[in-house]
Amino acid sequence: GDPIAGKVSYTTCAACHGEQGEGNVAMNAPSLAVLQPWYIERQIEYFKHGIRGASDTDEFGKQMAPMANMLVDAGAVRDVAAYIDTLEPGAPSNSLAGDAERGAMFYTTCGACHGAKAQGNSALQAPRLAGQNDWYLKRQLQNFRSGARGANQEDTYGHQMVLMARSLQNEQSIDDLLAYLNTL
Repeated sequence: GDPIAGKVSYTTCAACHGEQGEGNVAMNAPSLAVLQPWYIERQIEYFKHGIRGASDTDEFGKQMAPMANMLVDAGAVRDVAAYIDTLEPGAPSNSLAGDAERGAMFYTTCGACHGAKAQGNSALQAPRLAGQNDWYLKRQLQNFRSGARGANQEDTYGHQMVLMARSLQNEQSIDDLLAYLNTL
């Protein structure tokens, strides 16, 4: 993609995700600057094609779906992802209370795909988690657990995450896992 062309298109994204892709809890928009271009491209395509953001119980995903359609073709999606890749991730928010030591035990399973330091793994199509805002990750784990995300038949990786998210027994185990991720 062309990051210069992507910068122009990103101005619409910045309204919610921030000028530097840092995310915005008030707009329920995650940090984009921490995500790899291949993952951003896939998620935009998922929003565009109703694979993500179509569930009535995913109000924030439903808001993102029409925004993704503002990128008219795959080239525009690649350009925006290339521009986002130039942004420097800021410090994530640490808004949840959890036991990081206990969370490290939960993360052992996650690390098989997302990497030992939550750096992500393109070969397994597992995005980077390190540096993402904990409030966003919590909501996504809840969405996977409830079926608001990952239920579409075309979302192979989402199906995997549904199973993994459901292995977390309760809200405290999610908070503990995210407390650990906040240390990475």
